[in-house]
Amino acid sequence: MWKQRIEYDSPVDALMAIAKRLSIFGTRYRMTSEEFFDKFSKGQLEDSEDFVEWANDYQHYVAIRREIEAHV
Repeated sequence: MWKQRIEYDSPVDALMAIAKRLSIFGTRYRMTSEEFFDKFSKGQLEDSEDFVEWANDYQHYVAIRREIEAHV
């Protein structure tokens, strides 16, 4: 799988970009990222390319959000 590295000017910009991607996955699969990640983490969903990417994006989103909240 080929990955593109994208750099953002600020953590807020990164958070917004990832939130948009999470929204697209949520609409496509008709569940929130929180619901998805819970099911995925419990092995209730397949390890498709989309789901692995969604899980990675969600973990990245949570990490950036925590980083931003820690500095507020």
